[in-house]
Amino acid sequence: MKTKAAVLWGLNEKWQVEEVELDAPKESEVLVKLTASGLCHSDEHLVTGDIPMPFPVVGGHEGAGVVVSVGGNVNHVAEGDSVVLSFLPSCGRCSYCSRGMHNLCDLGMFLINGPQLDGTYRFHARGQGLGQMCLLGTFSEYTVVPAQSVVKVDDGTALDKAALVGCGVTTGYGSAVRTAEVKAGDTVVVMGIGGIGANAVQGARIAGARNIVAIDPVESKREWAMEFGATHTAASVAEAGPVVGLLTRGQMADAFIITTDVAEGDYIGPALDMVAKRGKVVVTAVGHPTDTQFSGNLFMLTMMEKQIRGSLYGSSNAHHDIPLLLDLYNKGQLKLDELITREYALEDVNQGYEDMRNGRNIRGLIRY
Repeated sequence: MKTKAAVLWGLNEKWQVEEVELDAPKESEVLVKLTASGLCHSDEHLVTGDIPMPFPVVGGHEGAGVVVSVGGNVNHVAEGDSVVLSFLPSCGRCSYCSRGMHNLCDLGMFLINGPQLDGTYRFHARGQGLGQMCLLGTFSEYTVVPAQSVVKVDDGTALDKAALVGCGVTTGYGSAVRTAEVKAGDTVVVMGIGGIGANAVQGARIAGARNIVAIDPVESKREWAMEFGATHTAASVAEAGPVVGLLTRGQMADAFIITTDVAEGDYIGPALDMVAKRGKVVVTAVGHPTDTQFSGNLFMLTMMEKQIRGSLYGSSNAHHDIPLLLDLYNKGQLKLDELITREYALEDVNQGYEDMRNGRNIRGLIRY
């Protein structure tokens, strides 16, 4: 079949929206008609090279829609089902899945791979196969994805809002609730209030944090952070330090979550300085793949048992957490509508990313 898709043909290029060919699903694959796709910063990392991936590639990894057809050996979804796509597939059988670490499933080795799990391509254009961001390629009205990436949700789910739960909401919420293990009464600092940071704020609020300090240099994002549950805001780490000290009577924060556009090595030291004994620094933002150094006080790391933790997909289990988060939304505890700052047509994908880079959006959304 033919479909329009946003394709990235090379490093630092613009997304090209063009007609492409899409093959039918093979065994253990699902054809989905998408309702919407979020404009996540990770696709910008493809453009800049901070997530290395072979070109060309159909972008997008945050989407929801309706199943059109399934290949053989697919039993958990059928034609007409409403689904959210998880950007990390999970097999349920490998060592990591067996221990509950579904976000670290061995299938994740295909996260930045071009073709599908069997090594062949479903999208084709200009005489060659097109890779799919995270095996999904949600910058296309139709896509074929691994069955392991498909999470069935209730009929009647608002799929335009549910699209955001495929990545940004789950990653941010999980960074606070799963990776940082925020508890009632904690003090939490979130650095960077974009699509992930706003949801880290929400996760901390839902977990019962007493103080939530949101750091962002953009005033409108600090205002948005208050809407999602922040109790205090600051324009910089230096400005936030005295606030955290005052709020905690000098004990400092229980968690510092880094959700900036890119993780930099020099963020770690100040974050470690701002957490208390056994405080956790959670790095959710993606760092430059060539950066191998960061600094911090190793003496205090030992003496105060401070921790540095990476967070992939918010340490979440998509098949459990996506329905959970949608239930929290239905009960009014999780804000999704407010996350969508602007909607775009697929043809306006480059404008959406320009708006993101300029700090105008918490989350842009492509609606099909």
